[in-house]
Amino acid sequence: MASQTVADHLLERLREWGVETVFAYPGDGINGLLAAWGRAENKPKFVQARHEEMAAFEAVGYAKFGGRFGVCAATSGPGAIHLLNGLYDAKLDHVPVVAIVGQTARSAMGGSYQQEVDLHTLFKDVAGAFIETVNVPEQLPNVLDRAIRTALDERAPTALIIPSDVQELEYSAPTHAFKMVPSSLGVEWPAITPEDAAVRRAADVLNAGEKVAILAGAGARGAREEVMRVAELLQAGVAKPLLGKDVLSDELPYVTGSIGLLGTRPSYDMMKDCDTLLIVGSGFPYTQFMPEFGQARAVQIDIDAKFIGLRYPNEVNLVGDSAATLRALIPLLEQKQAGKWREQIESNVARWWQTMEAEAMVDADPVNPMRLFHELSTRLPDDAIVAADSGSAANWYARHLRFRGHMRGSLSGTLATMGPGVPYGIGAKFACPDRPAIALVGDGAMQMNGMAELITIKRYWPEWADPRLVVAVLHNDDLNQVTWEMRAMSGAPKFTESQTLPDVDYAAFAASLGLIAISADKPDQLGPAWDRALAADRPCVLDVRCDPNVPPIPPHATFEQAKDTATALIKGDEDAVGVVKQGLKTKLQEFLPHRDGSNR
Repeated sequence: MASQTVADHLLERLREWGVETVFAYPGDGINGLLAAWGRAENKPKFVQARHEEMAAFEAVGYAKFGGRFGVCAATSGPGAIHLLNGLYDAKLDHVPVVAIVGQTARSAMGGSYQQEVDLHTLFKDVAGAFIETVNVPEQLPNVLDRAIRTALDERAPTALIIPSDVQELEYSAPTHAFKMVPSSLGVEWPAITPEDAAVRRAADVLNAGEKVAILAGAGARGAREEVMRVAELLQAGVAKPLLGKDVLSDELPYVTGSIGLLGTRPSYDMMKDCDTLLIVGSGFPYTQFMPEFGQARAVQIDIDAKFIGLRYPNEVNLVGDSAATLRALIPLLEQKQAGKWREQIESNVARWWQTMEAEAMVDADPVNPMRLFHELSTRLPDDAIVAADSGSAANWYARHLRFRGHMRGSLSGTLATMGPGVPYGIGAKFACPDRPAIALVGDGAMQMNGMAELITIKRYWPEWADPRLVVAVLHNDDLNQVTWEMRAMSGAPKFTESQTLPDVDYAAFAASLGLIAISADKPDQLGPAWDRALAADRPCVLDVRCDPNVPPIPPHATFEQAKDTATALIKGDEDAVGVVKQGLKTKLQEFLPHRDGSNR
């Protein structure tokens, strides 16, 4: 048998861990690894992104939607630096990603050599859970295995640094000797539950409550049935932070939807009025949208003790797996009778969805962006995967998409970086090639990096069992979220030089790549456009001319507040008339009678 290099064994070890895909960009700092890929017949598959940051985002999307760890790779120096933003996205959203990066040859280290960067210092924060350099072949299996296990255990990014000369050394396994560290593959995870007495204390708190609210985050995704059962026992409503949007179906009448600035009025009202709060698998940070201190008794369940008790003065903090802990809790919960609390929640939810439809139907110039999301919501396949970019797209994603079935959805929830929408979609297609994916992206993010990643889509889409990946662009020639934040938070008019974007024909660019290209600038074109995109035999770009003056009004804003804000901001704002008109028309929908004749 021919001898293996360190790089050969690295790829073999990844295959033994079940890794099928590595998102990467080449460079001479990983030449040894690239050569090994050639000898390994591209197993695991090398997916070439347009930029290392995109490779990291794709690994995050792959991990989020595939339920396993993602892997990305980059060369030394600038390549490693470019990974950082995507890895921070993984860190802040608690996603397991392993980064493999090259480094200058050992003989040149310390010599101020080309592309020599102190990678341990560079990655110390983002990959602080585990970062190590492989200096001799015998280190490799232990370091790689620990990077993978730590990423899975900590739900965090880790980093493996391999100098270019080490990649090409002959591999030698660790021996049964002093200062050698052997390793092994795999890990079996326990179902962690708190002690019985703690579960009983939590049950006592929840049983005593008369108006119970549940906040179910991404950590509750594996506990859907348990959360539903607890909600029925306690006659509770369930709010979902952005990262937990796909935890429960929005068709459940007691699911109040998103919470926070991008949230819903029913979630806001439920938190304002509840007397008991159960937090399951959520690190939602905005305490101003939770009950007032002293208003509610609270219980929290989280798998990680580092992140428990951070957001609210909880009475009981249970460290454990969400599903296992809820299963231990359920036999101790008393069935509450149906009453006004649950009835009010369900009435508010029904009213909210009617309001969202009414707001989506408000005329705009040329297209109301909410209408784009509303038309998609009714057409989403039950197994769709939806990625939203940061910005105004996240507002409408949070409020207007009604998830059901086995739909999955995510965005950059905590870092809130621009740019992950399209690469998340690509990562989703490699994790689940038999499922349709949709990326909802503002034109700012599209210009930042989304257009380049359309080239990645062009290259790989023929390999996907289901070729559907729809990129919908909110084309308003404005960095719209920041424009509205300037108006609402700083009391400043739009600063044209920073906010206005150059006009780009995104559909034409997509067509030049051989993708389906659809343009829409009228509301009645949106439904047929989605029908065509979701039935296409290849990826599609849907370029929609949206009105930048449709406001993302927070759920707690009153009509008078919306009116006062709009009026106060017209001075010096080039979109003053549109801001006032669209703001008032939109907010007014909350107060008009709907189909059942009811008001709030």
